[in-house]
Parts: sequence; structure tokens; C-alpha cells
Amino acid sequence: MELLPPFHVATPATIAAAVAARQRQATGRFIAGGTDLMVNLRHGLGDPAALIDLRGIPELQHVTAGPDGLVIGAAVTLAELAEHPAVTSRYPAIAAAATAVGAPAHRAAGTVGGNLCLDTRCIFYNRSAWWREANGFCLKYKGDTCHVAPTGKRCHAAFSGDLAPALLVHAAEIDIAGPDGVRRQPLAALYAEDGAAHVRLAAGEFLVRVVVPADPWPAAYAKARARGAIDFPLAGVAVALRRRGSDVDGLRVALTGTNARPFLLEGTDGLLGTPVSPAWLDRLGRLVQKQVSPMRTTLLAAQYRRRVAAALAQRLAATLGGADAVGHAA
Repeated sequence: MELLPPFHVATPATIAAAVAARQRQATGRFIAGGTDLMVNLRHGLGDPAALIDLRGIPELQHVTAGPDGLVIGAAVTLAELAEHPAVTSRYPAIAAAATAVGAPAHRAAGTVGGNLCLDTRCIFYNRSAWWREANGFCLKYKGDTCHVAPTGKRCHAAFSGDLAPALLVHAAEIDIAGPDGVRRQPLAALYAEDGAAHVRLAAGEFLVRVVVPADPWPAAYAKARARGAIDFPLAGVAVALRRRGSDVDGLRVALTGTNARPFLLEGTDGLLGTPVSPAWLDRLGRLVQKQVSPMRTTLLAAQYRRRVAAALAQRLAATLGGADAVGHAA
């Protein structure tokens, strides 16, 4: 790794002060845990004049559970989230996703906001500065060609945060602070299918909190990774499934690790009104395989990640739906 570039560190105590600090530094970056950003800076990926540390803002530090749902500050650590009693009891998929991130040291430092705004990853991007320069850089940083899809015009680096799909299936919303104040929007609207610009935040904006509705559907999260610990997901899936009697009355499936953004599976309405069965699971698997678009951004084959995403979705849905058999991915 390279030496860190020189930068100034700002330590605002309020959201307004953080916004003002960013306005004074055109190339400034917001930081909390820094488990992703600092590694990238040591790889020469970025040269900010200032880092604006959000950990000293009390408003971002708490998890609050009440009758209206769950409010999660963006600077809450993943370890705190995974161990919070209201999260583990009422939102186990969120707790499982937080627990799945990295190693204990990563979870002790990494934050909710950082995981949701995690940079995308690719074997042509997450390398040393000299390696990238020797290969002409890439479309995501300093270059003009995506080495994954050289004839394309879009970066295919993959989003690999674990927390987003678990929040997406719970219909979470987020508050974003910036020069124009604080605005609320669905979490899904934060992301775009472009590895070089996958987070839709305007200049000077940062994520303040996540709001999860009350009365969550039963949900679960699982991921596949090359190693049993520490690794980013090759594919990660969250499923929320509500039943009326034996029939599926509501279904949300969200995925990470396969595309440039985490996303909710489309077309699940066609699976409502019937029980979970092997045929039902086969249909779900085909939906997943049609909508994920893994590329050569990791060391494992894209087709493997496509099939494992479908298998994870099927297994979680079978468990939540009370099925005895899991279908095979088409």
C-alpha cells in the first residue's frame, strides 16, 4: 500500500457544522469508521484535502426503537447494531446482515452509513496504484475503459455492502443532510446501476439516519463468500416473506454483491397467493437469475455468483415460507 496523502481532519459536533466543513473543502470526504475509505486512500484511490469525521455528532450515534419503528443513526457501529436488543428481537435479518460484515474489528469500527455508502469493488480497481497505472487505470478512476466490459460505457464494479438488502426488504427510508437541509427518501432511491457513480448523493450531502417501519415482515439474510469469515459477499440475499394461512401474502427479495447497486427483485407479485412449493421456488430462482448481472469483478466466475444468488433466495424463502423442499436454480 502507498503512504496516505496529506489531508486536514475536521471534527464537527453537529450536522450543520459537518455540512459547512464540506462546503469549505471542495474535495473533502466524510468519514466515520473508515474501514473502506482509509484502505482505498492507501491504494491511491482518492486525494481529499480534508476528511470530515462524523463520529463526534451525537445525533448520529443512537438506535431508537419505538411504536413507529426503528431509527438508526448513520454513525452507529455495525457491532452496536448487531447487538441491539430491539434489532435482534424484531429485525433479525438486519442483525444478521450487520454480523456478516468482515471480522469483529471491522464491525467495531465500521458504521451503518459507511456500509450503505460502501464503494464498489472490482479486481481491476482494488489494486495498488502502480498496478492500476501499468494497466492504464480503469473507467472508475482516472481511466476511460472498463476492463470488465471494454466496449461498454459503464463501470461494472460491484456493490458489496451486506446491510442494504436487509434494510431494503423492510422498506427502509433514509435521511440525507446537505446544503439545502435534510430530506427523506426510500433507501432504494440512493443507488444507481453504475459502478463509478452508484450512490446518488449531491455534492456536500451525507447520510444521517435510517428509518425502518414498525411491524416488520419475517425476514432473513444470507451471503456466499470465498472464505467463511471477513470476505465481502460474492452474493448476498435478504428475503422478507409474509403469509396468510399457507399462502404467500407478501414477498420482497433484495440482492447485493452481483450488481453495481443493491436492488429489490422485480416481478415478485406473480408469486403471491399460493404456498411455497418446489415449483414456486423454481420460479423464484429463475427470477433471480434473470435480474442479477454479475460480471468478472471477483476471482470467482460470474455464472457461479448468479446461481448461488438464486440458491440463497430459494433457501431463505423455503425457510420463511414453511416449505419442506428447496427447488433447484434453473
